[in-house]
Amino acid sequence: MAVRSGDTSHDRRVRVQGVPVDSFPRLAPEVERGAVRRITVVGEEILRRRCQEVTRFGTPELSRLIDDMFATNQVAEGAGLAANQVDVDLRLFVWDITDEWGVRHVGHIANPVLDEVPAEHRRLVEESEGCLSVPGPYRVVPRLDRAVVRGRDKDGEPLVIEGRGYFARCLHHETDHLDGHLYLDRLAQRERKAALREMAGSKDEVFARRAAMATKLGKH
Repeated sequence: MAVRSGDTSHDRRVRVQGVPVDSFPRLAPEVERGAVRRITVVGEEILRRRCQEVTRFGTPELSRLIDDMFATNQVAEGAGLAANQVDVDLRLFVWDITDEWGVRHVGHIANPVLDEVPAEHRRLVEESEGCLSVPGPYRVVPRLDRAVVRGRDKDGEPLVIEGRGYFARCLHHETDHLDGHLYLDRLAQRERKAALREMAGSKDEVFARRAAMATKLGKH
């Protein structure tokens, strides 16, 4: 998921893996350790199929993938990134975003499952949304303003993450990715075609900006 304009600053109130912490560096430690990978783009087959469950936890390979996803998300100035967006067929995503209330959320989750929101608590919010795999365009997409996602951390420990507002949008967006869906699928056909035309005209500029950020962070 792409960051909205104005969401790049980091408040000192931080929740890591859903748990409040007293302090946290501007760049997550995973970013420092990770390498930047190529981000897949709409039209690539891996973005259109349901990803496979993570079955091996606590491995160096899984930790390295998470580090690389954080680094890639940082360079692309994203809010969240799913594994199939770096061409890996696994049910895993990471996030690093600041919500409307000034709280920064940082973490990862494997094999996420969204809870069903009770009808009396279902409220759709229409807000602008972008995607790192659809470089450039943003479109208004209706999403529930609450989300509870259950899964595992990289060591296989149970994990429950709750989100409201923009963070809830991110959790829904990234879980969609792992089921083979893009935010474009939630648009009317005419709007979807317009977004793809806009992407065709803006993607080179977006790619150049990502390359410049990678150089700035020493992530070549």
